Amino acid sequence: MSLIRGTSLSGFPELVQRLGGRPAELLRRRRIPEAAVGDFESFIDYVRLLEVLEDAARATGAPTFGRLLARVQGIEILGSVGAAARTAPTVGDAMVTFTRYLGAYSPAIEVRLTPLPDRPELTTFEFRILLQRLPSHPQGIELALGVSLRVLRLLLGTTWSPLRVHLPHMALTSRSDYIAYFGGPPRFEDSFAGFTLRSTDLDRRLTPDPATHAALVAYLQTVTPPGEAGVAAAVADLVRRLLPTGEASLDLIAGHLGLHPRTLQRRLAEGDATFAEVVDAVRREVCERLLRDTDMSLGHLACELGYAEQGALTRASHRWFGAAPLTHRRALRRPSLRSPQDA
Repeated sequence: MSLIRGTSLSGFPELVQRLGGRPAELLRRRRIPEAAVGDFESFIDYVRLLEVLEDAARATGAPTFGRLLARVQGIEILGSVGAAARTAPTVGDAMVTFTRYLGAYSPAIEVRLTPLPDRPELTTFEFRILLQRLPSHPQGIELALGVSLRVLRLLLGTTWSPLRVHLPHMALTSRSDYIAYFGGPPRFEDSFAGFTLRSTDLDRRLTPDPATHAALVAYLQTVTPPGEAGVAAAVADLVRRLLPTGEASLDLIAGHLGLHPRTLQRRLAEGDATFAEVVDAVRREVCERLLRDTDMSLGHLACELGYAEQGALTRASHRWFGAAPLTHRRALRRPSLRSPQDA
């Protein structure tokens, strides 16, 4: 189980009620205590959060539920992490605070800033959920990006908009709805969730408060000590990024990590993993997500997984899921025969 602060559902009961739903019933179905909603000192299960957002969207007939909920949330839901970011010298420093200490809000998520290698004037902001085998969660993604947008507009000004919005799922409403909401063009069924922004945005000066910032960072270090992720997690992240290039090899990834291939294999073995197992686990995770959340063709999907031909995808699907890819896609999208209260 991985947890998230109760403030992640701030405004949830009021929004559900306004849309004609029954918030207490939705929360009870997913075993989320009503008292935890909106309370920073309380924690709820992250997967249950994702499930209740999807339940709410269905129950209220609001495909924009995640985006609507983000309108009533902001940096304050992040507690000390948000306060530390607001007192940083620049927007870039604020974003570094988020990347290092977001675990104090939830260890299940992270954000990353990555300058584009071929276009350094552009930077991607990526929101990631670190859990595997997740249920379908487009509302959770859109809530996270909506809150991220509000935080960035707090730091950069209310008229700021991303150059592009990246969403890993199919469009839930019209393209024009997304442009009106985010201010930038969306790219659906993409490889990550986040934004593309100008690198110069990160140089924008804030109104710093060095003493308060230092005190907050010192506190955050006691609850989320910054440090390197496990080697298996670092390898999985690189594999995920390199699979579509067909170059996710042991030698290349060891080079990215500054390790000799044998050293990398030894460190993985210390964690009871092998390189092949990590690659296979990442492929399975990405395959299931793309089958569930996109209409990507099997030929394209095979390329995204780094396979040279579609037959390799078919064989892997039978090994992972006991079924062909299209059969598993239909199973993933088939409505559950049990209602949530029976779960």
